[in-house]
Amino acid sequence: MTRTDDDAPASSCVSAPCVRLRLDLAYDGTDFSGWARQPGRRTVEQTLADALGTVLRLAETPRLTVAGRTDAGVHATGQVAHVDVPAGVDAGSVDPGGLARRLAGVLPTDVSVRSVRVAPPGFDARFAASGRRYRYRITDGPADPLRRRDTVAWPRPLDAAAMGRAAAALEGEHDFAAYCRPREGATTVRTLRSLRVSRDGDIVVVEAAADAFCHNQVRAMVGALLAVGEGRRPPGWPREVLDAGVRDSAVTVAQPHGLTLVEVSYPPDDQLAARAETARSRRAKPA
Repeated sequence: MTRTDDDAPASSCVSAPCVRLRLDLAYDGTDFSGWARQPGRRTVEQTLADALGTVLRLAETPRLTVAGRTDAGVHATGQVAHVDVPAGVDAGSVDPGGLARRLAGVLPTDVSVRSVRVAPPGFDARFAASGRRYRYRITDGPADPLRRRDTVAWPRPLDAAAMGRAAAALEGEHDFAAYCRPREGATTVRTLRSLRVSRDGDIVVVEAAADAFCHNQVRAMVGALLAVGEGRRPPGWPREVLDAGVRDSAVTVAQPHGLTLVEVSYPPDDQLAARAETARSRRAKPA
C-alpha cells in the first residue's frame, strides 16, 4: 500500500511547541461554498479559521484539518476538526471551555463550535476517524417551510421499502468508483457499514455509515435509490451500477441540502495513532 501526496497532516506550528485542539462543530451549509477555503468564497473553514485567529490573536490564520470536507449546501451537526496552536499563545489554548465561549461571540449564527478540548496524543480529525455517518432527508408530502433548508421536497411518491432493499445490496467493502467523483491518486474502495431507508409519515430518511466516503458518494447513492423509489428502476439496479464500476449517466447526484454529517467516530485514545497510519495507506480493490 502507498501513501498519497496529500496525506501530510496540516499544522499551524513549525518550530514552536504546539497544542492540538479538537473542535466539535455544527453548521447550516446553505450559505457556504462548502467546507474547504476558496478564494473569494464564503466557506466554513475560512470562517472558523478567521474566528480562531481573532480570538487567539494569532499572527497568521491557523490551518484546520477536518473529518469530512462537506460540499456547498451540505450541513453538519457532528463535524470534527483539529487545529494546532502555539502553546501558551493565549489563555484560550489551555482553557478549551473558555475558547468555545469566546468563539461563540465572534462566529456567525450559522456556525457553532459545540466543544473544544485538548486532543490526546495521536489524534488527527481526518485520519484517526474510524467512521462517519450521514443522514439524507426527503419529503414526498407537503413541504414543511421550517425544514426547507435540510429536507428535499420530492414531487412524486416514493416506495421506501423498495429503496431499502436496494440500499442493503450496496453494503460491505466495495470499489465505489461508480458512485464517486474520481480524484487522481485516491482510492474509491470503501466499507459501507450500513445504508438504511426508513419512513416517518411524509419523511423518507436515508442513513449511511462507513469508515469513510469518497466525493459525492452519499448523494450519488441517494440519487440511485430515488430512481428505485419512484419506480423508474428495479431494486437490483443500484447494485448493477456498483458492479459495473463506472459512472452511469442515469444516476443523478441528489441535491446537497438534504444531506447532513451527523457523526464522526474515533477509536480509543491508545489506538488513534495506529488508526491514522492505516487510514493514510491506500487500500487495494477487494477481490
